[in-house]
Amino acid sequence: MRRPLTFFVAGIPKPAGSKRGFFIPKLKRVVITDANPNSKDWKTDVKHAAQEAYQGELWDGPISVVFKFFQTRPACHFGTGKNAGVLKESAPAWPSKKPDLLKLARGVEDALTSVIWVDDAQIVHEELSKSYETRPGVEITIWEAVS
Repeated sequence: MRRPLTFFVAGIPKPAGSKRGFFIPKLKRVVITDANPNSKDWKTDVKHAAQEAYQGELWDGPISVVFKFFQTRPACHFGTGKNAGVLKESAPAWPSKKPDLLKLARGVEDALTSVIWVDDAQIVHEELSKSYETRPGVEITIWEAVS
């Protein structure tokens, strides 16, 4: 049994958009694209961090994952003048606006396919969260699912 794998990816998490398929008659195949082209750099960052954290064979059995996404607070959550840097009482405790948590997870799942695991369909248990922190990114924990 493998040990759990935990690593952090620094950066601003980007959601994966909905997938779209296009049939290319000349190539006689379907090409799948992501509706959010801005997620490409984020997925590359996740892939590189995963390659640094793990250099082994692809996991091929059922797996469990935890993705903890961290976002920085917008400036409007803080006071101004002598209260600069002080969190306003009206500031929300949780980032309940876009980006959508499931789409953030989808981007990470896509980036880790063929890097850590064979296919993201292997995920049988997933815990997701997003919160405000001073350092944006995602903390990823993966382990083999056991019954």
